[in-house]
Amino acid sequence: MSPVSPLKKPFPISAVLRAVEKSNRTARDTTLAQVAESRDPFRILVATILSLRTKDETTAVASEKLFAIADTPEAILRLRPRRLEKLIFPVGFYRAKAKTLREICRKLLDEFDGRVPADLETLLEFRGVGRKTANLVVTLGYNLPGICVDIHVHRITNRWGYLRTKNPDSTELELRETLPRRHWIEINEHLVTFGQTICRPLSPHCTQCPVSKHCRRVGVGRFR
Repeated sequence: MSPVSPLKKPFPISAVLRAVEKSNRTARDTTLAQVAESRDPFRILVATILSLRTKDETTAVASEKLFAIADTPEAILRLRPRRLEKLIFPVGFYRAKAKTLREICRKLLDEFDGRVPADLETLLEFRGVGRKTANLVVTLGYNLPGICVDIHVHRITNRWGYLRTKNPDSTELELRETLPRRHWIEINEHLVTFGQTICRPLSPHCTQCPVSKHCRRVGVGRFR
């Protein structure tokens, strides 16, 4: 493992995120970023649930198939359960996700007139909706303050040495205290793309990294 030397200056998070954004410009937008262009909180909610523990390319195919047939709570509930499963296959845990989507749609219609709530805590009351999903709906669907932390955001901020946290939830709470609010919404999209292309989980491309001079490479053994 590479030796970790202490940072002598505060971590320049704004400059680092600008450099990451610039390096991402040649990369393909993630599926969630593409869905978010619709500004439809329901589509964002559904696509995020489909994306959990699923590769981005698979999420893209499943989302496109489903939304071509049903993109409202009413339309999804009109689908037979087996038909819904086939539409979202082969996302991970597709049977469980189909059941979760039906329960969410029923709750939306019964309690919220079919509209997705814009409140984080209310969203967390839905079965199958965790902090990552709720934050994405709030930020991308309603453009409200929030920080979506997935495994990429957690891994990279800790690898940089910007944070020292144990899991995504604690990373979110720490970022709410340390990250300038102007970066709250954007950090997820920047670091997801960066984590899929440069700062990969195993053997990251450190020699190609635009922010390598700021990175402590915490936990990095092999790199390219």
